[in-house]
Amino acid sequence: QVQLVESGGGLVQAGGSLRLSCAASGRTLSINSVGWFRQAPGKEREFVAAIAWNAGHTWYGDSVRGRFTVSRDIVKNTVYLQMDRLKPEDTAAYYCAQGPYTSRQARQYDSWGQGTQVTVSS
Repeated sequence: QVQLVESGGGLVQAGGSLRLSCAASGRTLSINSVGWFRQAPGKEREFVAAIAWNAGHTWYGDSVRGRFTVSRDIVKNTVYLQMDRLKPEDTAAYYCAQGPYTSRQARQYDSWGQGTQVTVSS
């Protein structure tokens, strides 16, 4: 089994930056890809970005492309989400999970973390 733990959320003003971390433990050799999703109150879980664990290939949701960057440090077993030029509409709980290569579907991911809250003030 793989366990994932998010950290790094907080309160930031619009236009600012935050970096989220997703620390993996357990059977990390079995990880295919790690994805970031977010969910705001009353809304469905939305795909943000993902990275292939070994190859490092990345893919992004349309609403964050060009502003967010996903990366990973295999030695530290950690995936990062650098969020720049944040907007109030980026406010949500952010989750990481493991899933298949190039997938953007939350239902195809598992080993979800507990989430970390990001709040962007206007």
